[in-house]
Formats: sequence, C-alpha cells, structure tokens
Amino acid sequence: MSYKRRVHLTKMAVCMGFLVAAFLLLIAGMADAARIKEMGYINGARSNQLTGYGIVTGLSGTGDKSTTIFTNQSLSNMLETMGIRVDPKTTKVNNVAAVIVTCNLPPFARVGSKVDITVSSIGDAKSIEGGVLVATPLKGADGNVYAMAQGPLVVGGFLASGQGATIQKNHPTVGRIANGATIEREVLSEDYLGTDITIALKMPDFTNARRVAERINETFGGGAHARDAGTIRVKIPADMRANPVRFVSMMENLDVKTDMLAKIVVDEKTGTVIIGENVRVSTVLISHGNLSVQIKEDARVSQPMPFGQGQTVVTPDTQIKVREDKGKYYLLEAGVTIRDLLNALNATGISPRDVIVILQTIKASGALHAELEVI
Repeated sequence: MSYKRRVHLTKMAVCMGFLVAAFLLLIAGMADAARIKEMGYINGARSNQLTGYGIVTGLSGTGDKSTTIFTNQSLSNMLETMGIRVDPKTTKVNNVAAVIVTCNLPPFARVGSKVDITVSSIGDAKSIEGGVLVATPLKGADGNVYAMAQGPLVVGGFLASGQGATIQKNHPTVGRIANGATIEREVLSEDYLGTDITIALKMPDFTNARRVAERINETFGGGAHARDAGTIRVKIPADMRANPVRFVSMMENLDVKTDMLAKIVVDEKTGTVIIGENVRVSTVLISHGNLSVQIKEDARVSQPMPFGQGQTVVTPDTQIKVREDKGKYYLLEAGVTIRDLLNALNATGISPRDVIVILQTIKASGALHAELEVI
C-alpha cells in the first residue's frame, strides 16, 4: 500500500472517530431530554373519559346466568323498545352479558370520528368471546352523550371447559372493538387565534417550568414565563399570529432537559422496584440475613405379621430443620448514587422482595433521601 493511501485512510479513520465521539456526546446530552409535547398539555388539550352500560349478545352459552337480575332487566327494556314485551323474571337466556364500555375521547375529535373502546363484563359471564355489542351511548362526566358504541368484540383469550377440566388463557371477560365508537358531540377547546398560549405541565415542577420557559425564549426570542410550578404562559410572536398552528408545532417539538424527583416506587405484589436517578443515601450499614424453617411431616406405620392378631400402629414423625444464613455487611458512605446502592443490594445476594424490606428500613432510619412509594 502506498504512503499517500495510508495517510488518506488514517485521516478518514480520525474523521470517523470524531464523528462517532460527537454523536455519542449528543446522545449523552439528550438522554434525559424530553419534548414539550410530552411534558404538558397545550391550552388544556387533553383526552376525556367516556363510560356506558351495554349488552353483549351472541355468546355461546357463556353469558350471565338467569339469576343476574340487571341483565334480564336490560334485555327486557331493549326488547320493549323494539315492540316486544317480555317479563324479566321469566326470561332465561345464557347468551347475553351485561358490560361496561369505556373509551377516551381525544382532544379536537370531530363529529363522525371513530375511537377504540374497551368492553368488560360486570355480571357472572364466563366469557364474552364472539359476542356483539349492541348500540350503547357513552357519556362524559357531565352526563351528556358524546359517542355511540357498537360492533363485534375481539377478546385476547379463550375459555374451554368440560365435565372434568377447564382451561383459560388471559381474561376472556374483557374485549376491545377497534373504531367501535363514533363521536356524536364535540368537546369545545380553547381558541388558538389569540395572542397567548398556556402550557400545563403533566407533572408540576418549578425547575421544569423554568427550563421550558427558558428554552422557548432561547428559540423565539422571549415571550414565555412560568407562572407557577405547572403553568407556562407563552405569547405568540407577532409574525406568527396569522398561523398559530405552525408556532405550536415548532414549540411543542423543542427538547428540554427534564429534572426528576428523587423517588423510589416498589410493588410488593410483584416484587418490582424502580429507583430514580437522583436518589441519595447517607452513611448506612446494610446487613440482611435469612432465617428458614423447614418442617417435614411423615408417618411410620407398623403392621402385624400375616394372620397375626396384632393391630396396625401409625406413629407420626415430624422433622424440623432451622437454618439461618450468615448476614453480609455492606457499608455505604454518605452521598452515594443509585449505582452504589444497587451494587450494595446486589452484593447481599437477596431477592427483590427483600430489597423492598431493606429500602423501607433505610427510609425509616432517615438515611434515604427520596420519596418511597409503595403501590
């Protein structure tokens, strides 16, 4: 290989190295950044919850039992609107189930738009697989009907049973209908044709509110100020007031370095532990030992010889073993980070449920400088 070619390849390698390093620095700098559209609602544009009561028909013998009074009453009321009168007390069907229908009404949804819905049984139905939801009005918190739901259900599970066995996968009493609800009433939102826009942070924080305002001012030359920990008021630039949608689109895509509360969330039911980045621990000594007790019950049977006149004697035999593991000690100095805390907990070789107990004990001692939330 010639000298010039080696020099050329060396320069290319150096350039590629600089590009990779710059890319890694960029990724590291934006790792804890989020867009404004993920951090807050603009002019209160958020979804609203809708709920309705309906009936699912066409089930293959897996519906509510005849003793479910509200299902029979609902079926009787529905048939009466169709000109058929039946007595709900004498109605006995097992292919109908009473359900609750829920969905989220997205912001700026217009009449005729469709949204997905979730259908869940509220009676004693075994499964709603293969059923069809009858037209159900969906109401908001104000009692007004905002959508109508109807359609065949899709259930992500199944139930099969025989005389001696039953098999079930997932939850066959909950299903979804894609585009199952049609919007019939619109939710009025604030007009964007004014001079001001309000950003409401999803998680109020003074630091994040200040950073959002500063980021907007750096990009558009001022006009934003944080009113409190959860509200930022933004003035639309004069040259963009004729097209506020363009301004909002540019503003909500700005990246802001977010600040996070020092918090630990634990779920005792599943043994899940989530530890935030800003968690700090004062000087503390961790020790954890396990005590296990094993009890084994057995029976010793003494039988007489064949054709003997003796009796069979059963003597209980109980064996108890107690084992206590030696405790392991690990010293944490003041101001340690989450990495040090995880290394200490891993060094003890304990399970996630034991980690929850240790975190609660450290919090009780006053050495854990974070909010501990148990769900």
